[in-house]
Amino acid sequence: MNAAPASASTPANPAEQLLSIYDRALPQVFGYVGRRCGTTALAEDLTSEVFMAAATALLRGTTDEISVGWLIGTARHKLIDHWRRTERQRSVLSLVAVDDHQPDPNDEPITTTRTHEVLEQLSAEHRGALTLRYIDGLPVGEVASILDRSVHATESLLQRAKTAFRHITATPAQPPTPTPTPTPKETGHE
Repeated sequence: MNAAPASASTPANPAEQLLSIYDRALPQVFGYVGRRCGTTALAEDLTSEVFMAAATALLRGTTDEISVGWLIGTARHKLIDHWRRTERQRSVLSLVAVDDHQPDPNDEPITTTRTHEVLEQLSAEHRGALTLRYIDGLPVGEVASILDRSVHATESLLQRAKTAFRHITATPAQPPTPTPTPTPKETGHE
């Protein structure tokens, strides 16, 4: 991952600066988000939010240069915000109705690993902590800083998240139930 500024002679115009790094950084930012969020559509949405945040920061003058590292850091924050928002919505909906959510068959998953399935079943807080620590490889101190927690509280959170992860993985994944194929006799086409 390249964390250097866009170039030594970064354009003064914010639009030019963003365009100069966009083509190079887009695959890296999309790849980072895509490996962590589950669907292509969501990865595209979050990636566009990252570049919108970059454009806003440049226009407001809150940053002088945008680097790939800056974009990946922003992507990390966008993912955490998404997970928190999803968890809040899930909590509110669970109070109102029974959870009968069916996945959209048009959403093509980016990965089908059991790990990803298990992470999706965890709370946003647990998913975020485990992702930052074990997928991103950040030290506990950085995870604590990103999650706005003390190191001790983050260590406790990680222990609870690992316990929840192990509990879910101890339960085998349920394979889809095959639909029986009707025999010619049942369909009336003998």
